[in-house]
Parts: sequence; structure tokens; C-alpha cells
Amino acid sequence: MRHLISPQDLSMEELDELLTLGQDIMNNQSKYAHVCDGKKLATLFYEPSTRTRLSFEAAMINMGGQVLGFSEASSSSASKGESVADTIRVISCYADICAMRHPKEGAPTVAAMHSSIPVINAGDGGHNHPTQTLTDLLTIKTQTGRLDNLTIGMCGDLKFGRTVHSLINAMVRFPNVKFVLISPEELRIPSYLRREVLDAGNIEYIETDKLEENMPKLDILYMTRVQRERFFNEEDYIRLKDSFILTKDKLQYAKKDMYILHPLPRVNEISTDVDDDPRAVYFKQVQNGVYMRMALIMKLLEVEIPC
Repeated sequence: MRHLISPQDLSMEELDELLTLGQDIMNNQSKYAHVCDGKKLATLFYEPSTRTRLSFEAAMINMGGQVLGFSEASSSSASKGESVADTIRVISCYADICAMRHPKEGAPTVAAMHSSIPVINAGDGGHNHPTQTLTDLLTIKTQTGRLDNLTIGMCGDLKFGRTVHSLINAMVRFPNVKFVLISPEELRIPSYLRREVLDAGNIEYIETDKLEENMPKLDILYMTRVQRERFFNEEDYIRLKDSFILTKDKLQYAKKDMYILHPLPRVNEISTDVDDDPRAVYFKQVQNGVYMRMALIMKLLEVEIPC
């Protein structure tokens, strides 16, 4: 039995297989309509979510499966003090696979240690978000045709942004990938990520607070919101929340084939006048999330892939 807690849980060969499967699902959705008949997915969401939870549910329903679960901790026995370990033991009696989002880093790891069904990390605090990373990789690959030889700009909240942390961990495995890390000094990437991933891997990167002057060199611009829920101090959030706002005017500095991604939700870090630009692919990214979660559920359940 396999779990997915971190992007590193997948070998490069497995990653390539999942991306190939995701692309096939994208082009032949009807072929997969019954591969999970009789299977149940439990969505255990201790934190609010729109895209991740609903895309997991859509993925399972698209394959003929069923869904059960809860969308906030207050509607589960966690509100009565039940531990993650006990919850997953109970859910293992009801479902074949589960997706868990939790505000505490490491909670899905704890669940995996006590589970008799595959556990998918759907986001744990500011740590990891591996299925968003799979979504991002499929989006980058389908838009650029490659996952190597790229310069990736990451802009916004790089300190608490689990999507940023997961994507960096995944992209450093591909040749000749460079990073431009754009953030206020207070929201730079965590030191462990800089030390253990970028520096240890001799990855080329710069840290800066300048968006426009670095935009011409980017192949991908990955925008993120400043996450209010991660701040202990409201004043700090208000001071930093509008640090970077991408507008149509600023895109004049970008390449014609630079693509803009965002894990969403956005607040105001991307102006709505950018939405109609052909380089804005964040809503395609949302759709790709369904395809990749379908592929991942199939892999972890070891269901037969139709010819």
C-alpha cells in the first residue's frame, strides 16, 4: 500500500507515468468513467478548501466512485477531541482511500502511520501540497512542452506557501531549472528549504523583492497570495498583503511565451485585467487538478488502466 505525503514519495519514473496518464485523461476522459466503480474516497478536510476538496470529489465521481467525508474540523469528531490516529482508523472502515488537509504540519504522516487505506496529503500547514504540485507540473508541461531548462519565478508568500515549497522540491529534480524567488524579506523561503534543497543541490537561484526587473528572464511566473490565516499578527498581514500585484501593464516586461500560474484562491495579487491574457493559465491549472487527482487515485488504488 502506498501513500502520498510529499512529492519526493514518487520516483522520477512514477512521476513521468502519472503525468502521461494525466495527459491521456485530459484527452480521453470518457475512457476512465468506470475505473473506480464501487470504490469510495474519504475527504478529511480540517481546513477550508474549494479547489482541492471539490477536485478530489470530481475526480472520484468522474471515475464512477463515491465520496464521503467532512469539510471542516467542527463537523467532525475532532471538535470533541478525537485524534488524527483514531479518526483515520475509523475512516479506514468506511473508505478505500482518503485525502486529508490539516493545519498542522505532519498530520497526514501521522494518519498514514495508523491507516489501512492509502492516505493522500491534501495540504498540511505551511509544509507540503503534493497534489497541487502534480497539477502544477502537468500545467507547465502542457504549456511549455518540458519540465527542464526553465527559469521559474515564485512571487508572494514564499515563507508559508506550501504550494511553493512542494513545487521547489519537485522542480529541483529536473535538469537546468533556475529559480527567481520574489518576496518581501519577511516572507522569504524557510531557511531549511534554502539550505537542504537549493544550496545542497547546487541549484541556481536568486532572492529579490523586485518583480518587474526580473520578469524578462522568466519562463514561468508562479504567483501566490499572502496568507492571512498563517499570520499571528494582523498588522503584519496588512503591511505585507499588497507587496506584489500583477497587472496587465507589468506584463509588458514578460516574454510572449511566459506562463502565469497561481494555486488560487487569489485576493488581489493578480488583477482581473490579466485573466484574458493568453499567458494566464491559472484556470486551466484548476482543470488540470482534476486530471492529476484522477491519475493519482488510480495509481494508489492500483486499478487497471483501460487500453
